[in-house]
Amino acid sequence: MNIPNALTILRFLMIPLFGYFVFNKQYLIAVIIYSIAALTDMLDGFFARKYNMITSWGKVADPVADKLMQLTAVIILNTQGKIPTILAVAAMLKDVVIGIGSYLLYRQNNLIAQANWYGKLTTVILYFTIVTVLFSLPFSDIFVIISLLSVLFSLLMYALKFIRIKRSKIS
Repeated sequence: MNIPNALTILRFLMIPLFGYFVFNKQYLIAVIIYSIAALTDMLDGFFARKYNMITSWGKVADPVADKLMQLTAVIILNTQGKIPTILAVAAMLKDVVIGIGSYLLYRQNNLIAQANWYGKLTTVILYFTIVTVLFSLPFSDIFVIISLLSVLFSLLMYALKFIRIKRSKIS
């Protein structure tokens, strides 16, 4: 096992801890865990690229860990009334579309979907939104709106990408 994959596994292990602390409204501890997870995400990508440690498992597991952490946050925060249902549903819908599209892309074409700038940007925006919401900062509503727009844009872009790939394989 290489360092990037170990960091991804560590991030998977942080998800239930993070969820526990958010659920129990221990937001400072949750933000610390979330921040460590974000750091491991940056480090695993850095090590994988810099030291040529990219693996097929890592290409799949890394974004799955990110999505599970984000979904854990938005679902629990939605049930606590801290973020609107529309953001939680949009985030879940985006990840379902990406998941199904990625699965079909791999199954039919043996390709692993790569992250794009809009997906990475949405991840960063959601990170800041979740932190501002957990700390109940006065401008968190602005971040929620920006997150919703970013999630919807990302959803649209990924859907169009999968449609284009599917059409190019048909013709």
